[in-house]
Amino acid sequence: MTASNVGAGRPLHASHAAELYGRISRDHALTQALFRQALQDPQGAVRRIVELGQEFNLPVTPQEVRSYVVSLEDSESKQWLIKARGGL
Repeated sequence: MTASNVGAGRPLHASHAAELYGRISRDHALTQALFRQALQDPQGAVRRIVELGQEFNLPVTPQEVRSYVVSLEDSESKQWLIKARGGL
């Protein structure tokens, strides 16, 4: 186990991805901007989410963002994932 892992091998920042997703989801304008960006530049959208994590003191890696989005069950997130599949 490394310093970046806790518990049963879960990444230290795994919960950050969930909290960051919640913050983004509560901001309709930001959510829409990220969706539009994901349609044209999926990798850029992931980079922007990582940047937002830094701004909110919720650091995440691109892989943590991808893994979290894949784990979501709600239809809106699944639609975003389908649209942005190329970058995720």
